[in-house]
Parts: sequence; C-alpha cells; structure tokens
Amino acid sequence: MGAGNLNTINGVSQNMPQIQSLSDVRALLQDLPASDSKAQNAAQEREPQLTKPPGSLGRLEEISEWLAAWQGRHPPSVENTKVVVFAGNHGVTAKGVSAFPAEVTVQMVANFKGGGAAINQLSRVAGAKLEVVALELDNPTKDFTESPAMGVAECAAAIQRGMDVVEDGMDALCIGEMGIGNTTSAAAICHAIYGGDAGDWTGPGTGVEGDALAAKARVVADGVAFHKDAKDGLEILRCLGGRELAAMAGAIIAARLKRVPVVLDGYVAGAAAATLKAVHPGALDHCIAGHQSAEPGHIRLLDKMEMQPLLNLGMRLGEASGAAVALNILKCAAACHAGMATFGEAGVSDKD
Repeated sequence: MGAGNLNTINGVSQNMPQIQSLSDVRALLQDLPASDSKAQNAAQEREPQLTKPPGSLGRLEEISEWLAAWQGRHPPSVENTKVVVFAGNHGVTAKGVSAFPAEVTVQMVANFKGGGAAINQLSRVAGAKLEVVALELDNPTKDFTESPAMGVAECAAAIQRGMDVVEDGMDALCIGEMGIGNTTSAAAICHAIYGGDAGDWTGPGTGVEGDALAAKARVVADGVAFHKDAKDGLEILRCLGGRELAAMAGAIIAARLKRVPVVLDGYVAGAAAATLKAVHPGALDHCIAGHQSAEPGHIRLLDKMEMQPLLNLGMRLGEASGAAVALNILKCAAACHAGMATFGEAGVSDKD
C-alpha cells in the first residue's frame, strides 16, 4: 500500500489509503504530493498588480501564495473550512502529571458537543464546521514510563481515524486536541526527537507547578529513557504519544494527500506534527502554526520546526482554539488577494 494506490483527479486524492501498520504511514510520507507551482506562480504574478505598495500586507501576501500552492488553484479561497478536536485519555496521568483528573476529558467532550466551550464560539466566528472525535476515552493508553503507550495496531487505527476526517474540497483544516495528560506526552515526544533536558520541554499544562512540575519533568525523562530505542518519529509517537496525537498526525497526512492546507494549534498538535517531520523533512510544508502557545516547550518546538506562528496571544487552552482564531487571518489573506482591484482595473497609477 502506498500513495501510488490513490485515485486522483487533477492531482487531488479522492480515496484515502487504509492504514494497517506504521510501515504504511512511512510509505505515504515518502511519496507526498508537492505544491502546485502553476497556482503558486499565478499568485506571485497577481500580487504585485494589486492596489498597494509591494509587501505592504506583510505575511498576508505570503499566506495567500501558500494557500494557492497547497490548494492547487488560483485564486485561493477560505470558505469551506473545518475545525477538528481529537480527544484521548492517557495512562501516564496515574503518575500525577496533571492538575485535573482524567474524567475531565469526557466532561469537556460533552461540553464541546453541547456548544459550551471556547472552541464552539471561535469556530462559529470563523465560519468553520466543528467536529469532535473522541478516541476510546474509557480505555486510556498505557503509562509510557512502563510500556509503549500504544500497540502498533492501536496507533495505526488512531492514525486512520484522523485521516478519515479530511473531506474532499475543503479549503483549510484546523486541528487541535483535548486530553488530560497530553502535555506530558507532547513534552516526551519533543524531548525524544530534539534532545536537551526534560525540563526544557515540560511546562505547567493544566496548571501544575513547584514540586508537581518537577515530578512531571521526571516522568518525561523516565519515559524517554525507557523508549530510547524508538527508531523514528512514528515509533516515538506510538511509544510516548496518545490516540489523539496519532489522529492529528493522520489528519495532517490526509490533508496533504487531498491538498488541504492545515492550521496547527498549540504544543500538543505541534508535537504530533513533529513526529511526521522527523520521518520526512517536508511533511509539514502544507501546515502553518496558528499561534505560539504560552506553554514554554512550544516556543522551543516552533524554533526547531522552523515555523513562525501567526499569533502570540498568550493562549494555552488547546482544543484548536488558537488555530481557529488564526483561521480568520487566512480568510483575510485570501479575500485581499482575490478581491482587491489591480492598478489597471482601479485606474490607479502604479509606481514608476
């Protein structure tokens, strides 16, 4: 099984491959579609003709070009959008790494579905469809300080679940998560991939501090040491991650295959994405960092991944909240690029 088995129309995958093993995922990552140079060139040609000084819209100009390149069309549009929140529970919470009990994951999923969470409001403002995917919340992953968090089949199934949320014809996808204990998984993944001290990657998460924060860092260090033989990013994901992180990785892969630009949320989403970049350096070229979380490890992670976040609002909620806010910036970029008049159309004198 590989990307070569996909049915394609105009280079866009129409049927997702079925993931049976991590080897299937590795094969996909080695055969990812590139950006659309024709659409990108069209964006580059139009931008200097718009009624504004060159570069005066800053990153909005870069974003509109990026959107065209990965949507595979010009002009780009950001109308049919989706926010997906993946939820999972973690066995490592038994080590006391969170200020909240694991039951909160289930309770927050109910809140999402009832419309009462921040992400419900932010998705509505952005005009995005919201989908919540709960992944076996009554069956937490294993404590990664004692065994791999997930078996191979379990991890593959979670990746597949994430791939399944990506629909044909979407303009952009925002991904985020909910899972008590998952900043511990994120810290462990980043520590395993990028090295340094466990404390460099371990932050307060839901609000742990003092001795509890130091204990959380020790759990991260213990988990990484226990799985020191994990051979690549996908094995690190399986051993130290959770179902919601694996599902986010799957969604990122499927979005690439279907030419859907992705807006990553904060630290946990970034850690999930980093496992793919560790396998293939260009795996995240269709992704953009929606914001810089207040979680300390996220600052280091964005630097390692060479991603410049769109926003820095001091947010650390998760649940795709930062990505949903950033989605409005993508909408602005696309609207300006497509809707502004050119100098010729407006009868405005261009620069000499």
